[in-house]
Amino acid sequence: MSANPFLAWLAVLVFDTCGQLAFKAATHHAEGEGLARWRAMAAQPWLWLGIAAFIAEFIAWLAFLSLVPLAEGVLLATLNMATVMLGGRLLFGERLTPRRMAGVALIAAGVILVGVG
Repeated sequence: MSANPFLAWLAVLVFDTCGQLAFKAATHHAEGEGLARWRAMAAQPWLWLGIAAFIAEFIAWLAFLSLVPLAEGVLLATLNMATVMLGGRLLFGERLTPRRMAGVALIAAGVILVGVG
């Protein structure tokens, strides 16, 4: 993969991971139940950071897909599951169970096999 597709893919990966983690932070800091909880989340800067990250990811995704075939792009995008899982562990103390680790390893192996072939 040349520099431009790689940089676009890296931007997709970073923006998607940041967006997912920002949404998790918004829900983590919101209190209340029902509509009050939704209002509390809407007041969180994390929610708006997540929305901005997803807008940036959308633009990076379009740029990435303009540079690579769709089948390759979608496969490479699945690696964001690993970055989100690791971010959840680092920022929120979420558990990395053997089953989750095996799932991510299988996804990564599948991407590698398709990429090599």
